Amino acid sequence: MFNLQVHGIVRRSSSFNTGRIEHLYKNSQAHIEGNMKLHYGDLTDSTCLVKIINEVKPNEIYNLGAQSHVKISFDLAEYTADVDGVGTLRLLDAIKTCGLINSVKFYQASTSELFGKVQEIPQKETTPFYPRSPYGAAKLYAYWIVVNFREAYNLFAVNGILFNHESPRRGANFVTRKISRSVAKIHLGQMDSFSLGNLDAKRDWGHARDYVEAMWLMLQTDEPEDFVIATGEVHSVREFVEKSFKHIGKTIVWEGKNENEVGRCKETGKIHVTVNHKYYRPTEVDFLQGDCTKARQKLNWKPRVTFDELVREMVDADVELMRSNPNA
Repeated sequence: MFNLQVHGIVRRSSSFNTGRIEHLYKNSQAHIEGNMKLHYGDLTDSTCLVKIINEVKPNEIYNLGAQSHVKISFDLAEYTADVDGVGTLRLLDAIKTCGLINSVKFYQASTSELFGKVQEIPQKETTPFYPRSPYGAAKLYAYWIVVNFREAYNLFAVNGILFNHESPRRGANFVTRKISRSVAKIHLGQMDSFSLGNLDAKRDWGHARDYVEAMWLMLQTDEPEDFVIATGEVHSVREFVEKSFKHIGKTIVWEGKNENEVGRCKETGKIHVTVNHKYYRPTEVDFLQGDCTKARQKLNWKPRVTFDELVREMVDADVELMRSNPNA
């Protein structure tokens, strides 16, 4: 049995921003910490990163911090570059400043958005990158600075190139969670319809629980290497919508084209889904499909949760959430 202590960095906010990890507190009502300890800090503040790393002296560091919304990165391009790109450099520099190069293992949350305008199908570790957003470009810098520190200083540092990983804890403005929340509200009679962007964008969706296991496995190897983590299956946003509604007993029929397309309930005739151009990206990533052969062979990793199970889990969780708190 592992006896691990987990330290996390949380940004200062005027309101509590730890909702998705409340269950990890020793006492979630009083925010009393047990084996998880939180420190105030920020990836834009190198001084605090040095202080925290020097105080904790961790064995493993997982850099999961980012402005991670692709569409929003077009509006917050400079901030995204500062947090996602230079923020990674600040963490790596802090490890070096604290003299922990030889004792720390570093995991960088890389992304399938690096592939953007895909150069081959499916995408694997050797596929050329072609990011299509400020988010992807910032993560590209982070990817290469991790490789640079690994090669320059012999730091055990890896990039996990994870394709989309979802769960009931996904942020509410990400498309999968937006769908599951909206379907739950429609099921409970709390709303009638919602709007989406590109219904035909296709993604390789897996479960965050499986992918976090892969992150950990990458740091348990003898030599640091970068890995693609994916299911190898591709599904469209449209399909995610259909399966979510099917789980609550509704059949969605599509009518119209492009921005005039709507999703109508076959059973009731009500329109539940509309398309709004404001949710489109200036440059779209149409198709992502990962090849995790290397992870299967070297990490003995494979995804366990199927796409259908993922959709059902997210919808069920949001039905329970909206039933107990309609304003959530």
